[in-house]
Amino acid sequence: MRLLLLFFVLIGCLNTVLAQTSVIQGIVKSGEKPIVFASIAVLNSRFGTSSDTEGKYQIEKLPAGKYILMVSALGYSSVNKNITIDENQVLNIDLELLEVSSAINEVVVSGTMKEVSRLASPVPVEVYSPAFFRKNPTPSIFDALQNVNGVRPQLNCNICNTGDIHINGLEGPYTMILIDGMPIVSGLSSVYGISGIPNALIERVEIVKGPASSLYGSEAVGGLINIITKKPQNAPAFSGDIFSTSWGELNTDFGFKFSAGKTAEVLTGINYFKYGNRIDNNRDLFTDVTLQDRISVFQKWNFNRKENRQFSLAARYNYEDRWGGDVTWDKSYRGGSERYGESIYTNRWEMLGTYQLPIKEPVMFSWSLNDHDQNSVYGNTIYEARQKVAFYQLSWDKKIKNHDLLFGSALRYTFYDDNTPATALPNGQNNTEGVWLPGIFVQDEIALAEKHKFLLGIRYDYNSNHGNILTPRFAYKWIFNENNILRLNAGTGFRVVSLFTEEHAVLTGSREVVITEQLKPERSYNANLNFIKKIYFDSGNFIGIDASAWYTHFNNQIIPDYFSNPNQIIYSNLQGYAVSRGLSANFDLTFINGLKVIAGTSLLDVFSKNESLDKRIRPFLNEKWSATWGISYKLENLNLGLDYTGNIYGPMRLPRLGELDPRSEESPVWSLQNIQFTFTGLKKIELYGGIKNLLNWTPGKNEPFLIARSNDPFDREVQTDASGNVVPGPANPYALTFDPGYVYAPNQGIRGFMGVRLIIK
Repeated sequence: MRLLLLFFVLIGCLNTVLAQTSVIQGIVKSGEKPIVFASIAVLNSRFGTSSDTEGKYQIEKLPAGKYILMVSALGYSSVNKNITIDENQVLNIDLELLEVSSAINEVVVSGTMKEVSRLASPVPVEVYSPAFFRKNPTPSIFDALQNVNGVRPQLNCNICNTGDIHINGLEGPYTMILIDGMPIVSGLSSVYGISGIPNALIERVEIVKGPASSLYGSEAVGGLINIITKKPQNAPAFSGDIFSTSWGELNTDFGFKFSAGKTAEVLTGINYFKYGNRIDNNRDLFTDVTLQDRISVFQKWNFNRKENRQFSLAARYNYEDRWGGDVTWDKSYRGGSERYGESIYTNRWEMLGTYQLPIKEPVMFSWSLNDHDQNSVYGNTIYEARQKVAFYQLSWDKKIKNHDLLFGSALRYTFYDDNTPATALPNGQNNTEGVWLPGIFVQDEIALAEKHKFLLGIRYDYNSNHGNILTPRFAYKWIFNENNILRLNAGTGFRVVSLFTEEHAVLTGSREVVITEQLKPERSYNANLNFIKKIYFDSGNFIGIDASAWYTHFNNQIIPDYFSNPNQIIYSNLQGYAVSRGLSANFDLTFINGLKVIAGTSLLDVFSKNESLDKRIRPFLNEKWSATWGISYKLENLNLGLDYTGNIYGPMRLPRLGELDPRSEESPVWSLQNIQFTFTGLKKIELYGGIKNLLNWTPGKNEPFLIARSNDPFDREVQTDASGNVVPGPANPYALTFDPGYVYAPNQGIRGFMGVRLIIK
């Protein structure tokens, strides 16, 4: 009887509790567009949910009281809303978010190796979502970065279209490329490895400008680019994107996910790119753009574990066949001296994973393996190279009072083998190299007060060729208020040089490579001042300002000498110093009427100074100023979006071959501009199209030629004197040798494009 009575008492209590609970529901949207998978959390409570495929959400069993509702979604500014709810009330609240392509409140990991909001990070990190890149669709991340302020994809060869990514005026070897925090793309793969990452898998791209070697080690000298892939649980069930251009390019990108029982969620991405049109608009009898056939497959597994511990595995395979050169070339001429062509076969695979140890403390084990095999010919120069990289990292995140500590150890092994004559053994055999690079690091993020935060870090590495390397780091963040933030960062960086894996220009043409000394690691010292300003207007409009000033000083910088001997490229450490300094500002404007403007500008002063010369030397292919923009407007009644994107660059110093070379010493001001229309009136389908390179800008318009002596690529008619210097003659009036390195902008002119995008949630 007592048990029965107790049962009824419990039922009564339960009914009372239930009677005192309430419900919050509504729709999360931006304008008239619902936002799917938005996160809705009741702060300081266990209550929360996410929006469904129609943007709807519901939080049940919420006790009566006053709360703060926080709403966030990728590519949108977060919103906090104060609410009061009574007992048994069903409260309808629709939540409006503003699209912010730079994702000013986005979660980032690149600055400190920890998941924090961008505003909370003491290190400035720029974030770009897929929505940003869809404003100007491209077949690769390399091309997509052309509209990021201070970041420039630079082509280094007019024939094979090799390229690297410049950050703040520093060349590609100073930029580290990461995938999910792992140093996947480096050395040999720095030229071609960033191509073919399926766009369907990209969650966001994080960019840190300035040295990050205290956390990431070698190569993170000028900055880093971290490509974050989607978690399977957050990805749509299926996504597809296909577009083609009037030049004959075809890019297909697919992504889909499935569940492997209750064990794991699996995400697969496939990218295929094809271009086979031999266009020669500048009439030099060479292809204007390399022909390519590329396929890339990426798969990621997220395993379900107790207590939500992390465990993920991913793998990618990439194959590419590209060539450029004589428009009549085919593979039967590969490696011969009859017709000139540059043909590159790339086979590459990658594996990476993250595993959280099953212990109380948050200890993460991360690892990656990659193998890059390149079989290439540059005319009759055969270049075969293989690089294998193994990497592991163990990190421990520990909070003690006001200290947020990070301890870590890392080990990197790089195996490299190529057939470059300049690095061969005396007997002519390949000089294979295996380099160990172990390191340890510690970082302490100190919250001294609510508005003040310090970060101290230091890393020790030991290189098997160069010995001990120490890289300290300092950061300070002052939060005036939630809309005004000041950051000061200072640190050092280092780069262990792998010359022939990065300088593919030495393989083209017919120059001899000369290395005058044992090359030392490059060192850098950097200071960066960053200020973020957010302005919210009562009208609903928003302006975000992100401004920076930086100064970087280099020792032992490696600079190629193209001028001492026109038949040679001479490499040595700079006997002096080099400097990169400048100012940059990004502007993010969002208006309630649907107009969005993203713009940025950078002023650069980059130079080197040799101890023996009393003058500054400006490096090649380095602009003094640049600007980027993206203007978007949505016609809601027509379901039509308009995107106008572009960039503009100031003059660059160009690599001429001598005083008689008739080509310009500096590039003119040049700009690439694009326009796109997107129709969203069909369920789950987007149709888009537009024009790329609206101004039809190509570098050959103002020059007599781009490729030196394309009529004689094997230098059969080049005459030299007793010292080996080229002398002018009737067949060679400008005293030139064959060289395709005079390039600063793509040779691809105006073209239309059309595409279709399908997303099934």
